[in-house]
Amino acid sequence: MVGRIVAATDLPVSSDLDAGYGDAGETTRRAIGVGVVGANVEDRLRPLDESVANVRAIVAAGEAEGVPFVLNARTDAFVRGGGRPREESIADAIERGRAYLDAGASLVFVPGILDADTTRELVAGLGAGKLSVIGLPGALPAAEYEALGVARISYGPMTQRVAVTALQDLAIDLYADGVIPASVRALN
Repeated sequence: MVGRIVAATDLPVSSDLDAGYGDAGETTRRAIGVGVVGANVEDRLRPLDESVANVRAIVAAGEAEGVPFVLNARTDAFVRGGGRPREESIADAIERGRAYLDAGASLVFVPGILDADTTRELVAGLGAGKLSVIGLPGALPAAEYEALGVARISYGPMTQRVAVTALQDLAIDLYADGVIPASVRALN
């Protein structure tokens, strides 16, 4: 499916490669083979040495294929951190993120709703232009993240959720009276 997406555009394509599907290096090599130039790969809070080994395998696959592969190494320090204190999640994200950057990752993706203070601490710990975040309801505006030194904002599944919600709402209207509401915008 990723190959179909790559074939449909002239733009560079980055893919979500989950946690590497059991062999992060081989998965990356195969993704590069269909034209992918970057990826998100998550750590799921596995032991740090195991996660760093995955980052190294991904970077090595890009080098072996001759592709300047952009790895957005995701740490789940917040989303899988349980109920631990915020400070522990920040320290864990910075420790893991630094290790991933040292192993060759381009960016560190820290998903979760990050307020300005948390974002500021993460940028201070990882470096300006090294933090990647997700834009979710309740997140900071893009301009504020940019001013804080965030390199990338992913909107992940949110655009798809908006589209599916609109489709569900339309289906409810159609089942109710069989008429598309007048508020639906026509395509030009």
